[in-house]
Amino acid sequence: MNQFKMLVCSGIFTLFLSGMANAQRYFGVATGDYSAVNSLYLNPANIAGSKEKVVISLFSFGIAVDNSLGTFSKLTDITSGNTNAFNNSGTKDFNMLIPSAEIRGPGVMIGLNDDHQQSFALTTRIRVMNQFNNFDQSLYTLVTNPTQNNNQNYSYQTSNFNWTAHLWSELGLSYGIVILDQDNSQLKAGITLRYLGGIDYLGLKGNNLNVDYKAGNDTFYASHSDLEFASNIISAKNAITNGVSSSSLLSSFFGSKAGSGLGADIGVVYTYRLGDNGPIGANSNSVDGHKIKVSAAVTDIGSIKYKEGNNFVVNVTGNGYVTGQGLSDNSDNYNDFRNYAVSHGFTADTSSRSVKVHMPTALLIGGDYQVYQHIYANLTYMANLVNRQIFGNSYYSQLTVTPRFDMKIVSFGLPITYSMLAHDVKLGFGFRVGGFFFGSDDMLGFFSSNQHGLGFYFGGCIPIFKKQPQAEIR
Repeated sequence: MNQFKMLVCSGIFTLFLSGMANAQRYFGVATGDYSAVNSLYLNPANIAGSKEKVVISLFSFGIAVDNSLGTFSKLTDITSGNTNAFNNSGTKDFNMLIPSAEIRGPGVMIGLNDDHQQSFALTTRIRVMNQFNNFDQSLYTLVTNPTQNNNQNYSYQTSNFNWTAHLWSELGLSYGIVILDQDNSQLKAGITLRYLGGIDYLGLKGNNLNVDYKAGNDTFYASHSDLEFASNIISAKNAITNGVSSSSLLSSFFGSKAGSGLGADIGVVYTYRLGDNGPIGANSNSVDGHKIKVSAAVTDIGSIKYKEGNNFVVNVTGNGYVTGQGLSDNSDNYNDFRNYAVSHGFTADTSSRSVKVHMPTALLIGGDYQVYQHIYANLTYMANLVNRQIFGNSYYSQLTVTPRFDMKIVSFGLPITYSMLAHDVKLGFGFRVGGFFFGSDDMLGFFSSNQHGLGFYFGGCIPIFKKQPQAEIR
């Protein structure tokens, strides 16, 4: 079962990258003071007292890949679907996010009151995450390349591994309020509540799997197997591509859902300003809008429940001989694979029951410092809060430093990230003109080889900024 999932994931990986190409947070633009609709995904409190009076969101698209198994050699080879562009250089166990993508649809943000200390936002989004966690790389290589002969004997035990591929939609309502605005200090709080619509998912939890492989032979012996596979789709290879390749993304968002659930983000922001005495809100468009800003948020709280009746679960236990080619030939259909496993010595207990697929809950702690006039430096730490041994996705912890130049009309940021997924440093950029933006949280893969990941994003909105106080000089 472990082998089957990895084979399917390899196919999904190729389909995604040939169709186009750690999830992106749009750090190059989202940490700025003039991009509230992007910053609310870092912390919903950011929309309270923002510099925009009204923002009409049009769209945005972002996609990223990242892993600790190996590196990419050439971007041109990757986008053409050439899997030889990937150099397997990992250690025994590896993690992958290939891909993590999202489409943010139409939405609106409105500031209330004259000083806009209360704000509401309505957002729409479709997301997909395809993730391996704690997988054995030798088994992955063997099964995804069934015609490749390995010249070495090996035996190993792998346990507590997880694979989840998930496609879902979101409808969010955000509220932010300034709860303290006194002297040079301001405190804001915010919350986003989301209706989550489950579209497709595949999940595998492995408590244990022992493998013995003989050199030059496609056959290997899997023993002490204890695996659980769940999906709302019988034909496994269509689980993610069904929704993504649909002729209408609107049908994916507004159509009937296989699962549903509730999600939430919560956060607070404290701001300290040097300069004139008086409430920050009264001077929120000034160069000295803030000197120091500190924020904390928990994002992606919640889960999606796929109900009994359209959801399939199978528990695979026991011992048996299987081949990479046999798994490849029988991986297109859930029933074919189950029959193959049973005929080769395994026990496969199937049932139809409800399953919860959990959201990638994370903690984000940030600090923003005004270096000089329009030049700022932001520091954000993101930490995973999810148990990775359950069905669902998760982020990998990272630390990002983003120097930026930030004005109402134009801004530019240069995020530099240390990732705990691949234990490497990523360089990105973000550029915004008015309400339109593009960038990447991990762009080195576009220019050089031997990178663990890459990604990009772009989008646009129509912002209507608050009026400038008459006493100010631009």
